[in-house]
Amino acid sequence: MFRETLRKRGVRVLTGLGKYFRQVDKNRNGLSQAAFKEALKVFHLEVPKGDFESLWLILDDSKNDKVDYGEFTRAILGEMNEYRKAFVRKVSFAYMKLDFNKTGSVPMVDIRKCYCAK
Repeated sequence: MFRETLRKRGVRVLTGLGKYFRQVDKNRNGLSQAAFKEALKVFHLEVPKGDFESLWLILDDSKNDKVDYGEFTRAILGEMNEYRKAFVRKVSFAYMKLDFNKTGSVPMVDIRKCYCAK
C-alpha cells in the first residue's frame, strides 16, 4: 500500500525524499526510525503505526536499525534492470572523465572543455 501511495505521488516525492535523506543523514549511515517517521511526516505520507513497523522491517534490510536512501529506493522501486544498470555505468564513466580533479563536482568550465554541441 505504501509503495502504491508513493508511486501515485510521483517522482517529485521520491526525489524530495532523496534530498531530505542527504540533508538529515550527513554522515551517510542512515536514518533512525524517528528521523524516518519525520521524513514521512514532512512529505505528508501517513503510515499507521502497525503498518510502519512492518514497513521498517522491510526497509531496514541491513538490520542496523537505520535506513539509508539506497535501501529505501530498492524496497520501493526494486532493483534496477540490466538496461538501467548499463546506462548508470556509462553515465558514471562519463562523469569520472569530466571530474578532472576528483572533487565530486564538475564546474561548467570543465564541461565546456570536453563538450561540443555542434
